[in-house]
Amino acid sequence: MLAFTGCRLDRADHIRADPDALAAQMGWRARLLALDGLLPVLDDQGSLVWSSLADVPPDAELVFLGLDDGRPCFAAVPDRGDNAPRMANPALWAAMAALTPSDLALYGGARSIVDWHARHRFCAQCGSATNLAKGGWQRTCPACGAQHFPRTDPVAITLVEHVDGRLMLGRGLGWPEGRFSALAGFVEPGESIEEGVAREVLEESGVRVRDVRYVASQPWPFPSQLMIGCHAMADDDALTIDATEMAEIIWCTRAEVAAAMAGEDGARFLKPLDQAIATHLLRWWLDTAELP
Repeated sequence: MLAFTGCRLDRADHIRADPDALAAQMGWRARLLALDGLLPVLDDQGSLVWSSLADVPPDAELVFLGLDDGRPCFAAVPDRGDNAPRMANPALWAAMAALTPSDLALYGGARSIVDWHARHRFCAQCGSATNLAKGGWQRTCPACGAQHFPRTDPVAITLVEHVDGRLMLGRGLGWPEGRFSALAGFVEPGESIEEGVAREVLEESGVRVRDVRYVASQPWPFPSQLMIGCHAMADDDALTIDATEMAEIIWCTRAEVAAAMAGEDGARFLKPLDQAIATHLLRWWLDTAELP
């Protein structure tokens, strides 16, 4: 299972859309997800900590996350969102490694939605302060009536395979030395996923690709992206690297990828983080690629 997938909550849209039903959920049975800003608070067993709605001020903005085995779950919107680079937050990565897959998926969804609220308190149409609505899955402007909905940004992340069986991997600017991953970029307005893949790979590497196919997807709550994992073929291996985006791009053999994924000493690169879809894509490629 991919990290951040498999959330156990029933999102209960019928409750979100009914103010009376939502108010009825805010009783003694309701649970409040404990967050330190946007970081999860963990107990001694590495599980998410929950408290009651009595632990937040009366004017707190609360998001209804859903029902956990019938029990309502909420999260409070923090004072501000998170603009810090995720690679520079070791506490976040340590917490992510400690959480069970189920808790990680729940935390990821909660983080995305409360972070969106914290960064979108004003109307993009008229500039007025907006109000949380529909249990936290919408904001409404009382001045002009505009409705604002949580955004999810599509990102295509692609394993590019040369016809000779080698795989293209890149290291972004600011990444640790030796850490490589699949090339990725936002799908722009007016593009299909396939067109976004082709454009991003060409922009970052100078390589044209064909035969783009979908492999898997993953919600990525930093801040709120949908990672769309793809595979594409390339006939040419000549690189023209965009130095404003990439520090390095390399072509790796199947043996080199296998060594890195196994964590072998002297491997050509360090594999992506376990929680990242790139790790899933590389394992998928090793399992499906033809032997040399």
